[in-house]
Amino acid sequence: MTADPLRVLIADDHAVVRAGLRALLEGEPDLDVIADVGSGVEAVRLAAHLRPDVVLMDLRFGNSGSGIDGVEAIRRLGVAAPEVAVVMLTSYAGRADVVRALEAGARGYVPKAGAPEELFRAVRTAATGSVGLAPEIIGALVGQVVGPDHELSRREIEVVRLMAEGRSNRAIAEALFLSEATVKTHLVRIYRKLEVANRPAAVSEAVRRGLLELT
Repeated sequence: MTADPLRVLIADDHAVVRAGLRALLEGEPDLDVIADVGSGVEAVRLAAHLRPDVVLMDLRFGNSGSGIDGVEAIRRLGVAAPEVAVVMLTSYAGRADVVRALEAGARGYVPKAGAPEELFRAVRTAATGSVGLAPEIIGALVGQVVGPDHELSRREIEVVRLMAEGRSNRAIAEALFLSEATVKTHLVRIYRKLEVANRPAAVSEAVRRGLLELT
């Protein structure tokens, strides 16, 4: 029995961008674009009504005249339809923007110039409730641990980095040549050090604290 395709809503203030994204996403058999809108306000209104699985959200909405950016739209959507996952799609990859998006509740962050496969992966990962960041974003964010109270080991940072890519415990174990039990042990330690209770919160907190930062 085939699973229903993921329902995606596109929100971007450029019609050409929306058309291009729609064409890309609808080329994937498990993704279905149910609507596209040109402002953050409209994205919140329509997402609350249609309840898509994922909203692909622009960061800036510079031409929409709506008065809110993508981060504020995520916050409002978190109240109106908290079960809807949001992936931020943007030309901007600064650490501050990533932090704002993750703190607001974004489940992914993908550059517009990135590979289509990264876009597809981020949408699918977000739909599962995990966080997915494109490799370009991860590469820009990986930095040094700041402060002894927050200190993660090199291996724990590797685990956080793979979590940010949306990988499962099994995939992390395979990538690092560890057992799944060892990965779970690392996760317990990471959660304790970051004072969080789950994977999305761990990624967000690691970025916020500067454990992942621009180099």
